[in-house]
Amino acid sequence: MNLLVVFLSFTLLAVSSANPLAKHDEDADLTVPELITKYGYPAEEHHVITEDGYILTLHRIPHGKNPNKSLGKIAFLQHGVLSSSADWIITGPSHGLGYILADEGYDVWMGNARGNKLSRNHTSLNPDKDSQFWNFSWHQIGLIDLPTMIDYVLEVTNQTELYYIGHSQGTTTFYVMTSMLPEYNAKIKAQFSLAPIAYMNHMTSPLLHIIAFWTGPLDLLLQLIGINEFLPSNEFMALVGDILCGDDDITQILCSNVLFAICGFSPSEMNATILPALMGHTPAGASVMQIIHYGQEVISGGFRQYDFGLGNWDHYHSWTPPLYDLSQITTPVYLFYSHNDWLAAEQDVLRLCKGLGNACAGKFIVSDNGFNHLDYMFGIHAPEYVYNRVISLMARH
Repeated sequence: MNLLVVFLSFTLLAVSSANPLAKHDEDADLTVPELITKYGYPAEEHHVITEDGYILTLHRIPHGKNPNKSLGKIAFLQHGVLSSSADWIITGPSHGLGYILADEGYDVWMGNARGNKLSRNHTSLNPDKDSQFWNFSWHQIGLIDLPTMIDYVLEVTNQTELYYIGHSQGTTTFYVMTSMLPEYNAKIKAQFSLAPIAYMNHMTSPLLHIIAFWTGPLDLLLQLIGINEFLPSNEFMALVGDILCGDDDITQILCSNVLFAICGFSPSEMNATILPALMGHTPAGASVMQIIHYGQEVISGGFRQYDFGLGNWDHYHSWTPPLYDLSQITTPVYLFYSHNDWLAAEQDVLRLCKGLGNACAGKFIVSDNGFNHLDYMFGIHAPEYVYNRVISLMARH
């Protein structure tokens, strides 16, 4: 994919007053609070420091456009890999889950995991100079970042529990937290997993299959996708370019974005008017270890901690990584999945539900067979297919 062509295409679209893409260009440069206030909602930005020094950013929509409509309840939203809190509001008030929940009366908090561009900060480490900054996978996000953010939210709001809605990696990290720190089950009224990821040996993403295949000769893989921060080289993206890139304009634009190259996309669900804003906020960044950890899940077929190879003994006193014990999860978990999801395959979701036992409170498959992994965030019909049911289920707890 020629990036110059993509750039020129955007330029031509932006200057055309007849094209709906033009009016959204400015959103690409707006911060999350600026995007929220642009549409008439109140916005707050908070920062919290983890025990190991990462400075995390949280965004809050304390209420909807009617401040008198308040349920006195918290909805905590956690993004997926290579994403950020912007995902929940980038599609605007009629489609963004952050706005929708705020208008329903919820106090909405949106977290940002370490290493994304909104939490790319540390008390002593420089992400551009210190490789130690990137020495984490989604294990640390679940074990450290989530508890830190949740405790902060509960303290600020003087509440004892909240609703948790996660997408993709935001579900993985929830399972990590509640299995390894089971006391946090009591702090979550109910959890809603959009495109849940724990087991991955049936996923179909071609790009992640390539990463999984090369986790053996790790040195070569690191040269292709970055040593510390996940920044794939042009050569690496070219490995799957022929598979992903079609002649359709939207397809060509999306396949040049590594987030969509990994997760897939449904052109029929993608509203072209949000593309400039979307490309301004995604991909939001991640560590190489996060991506490799998912690659290891594909190969192993298990839901387990990071595989350090010969270093496993030093880390775990075992030659193989420990499994996450899903039986420790007691929070009611609702699983939302779809047939066309490149990462959360139906067989793997059903296996997850079985592993959760009684904690698997319900599983719902999206009726549209074309609905994909990122459509939970950006799909035109996400409110109709997913959000309405989530809100209905929240009212039961």
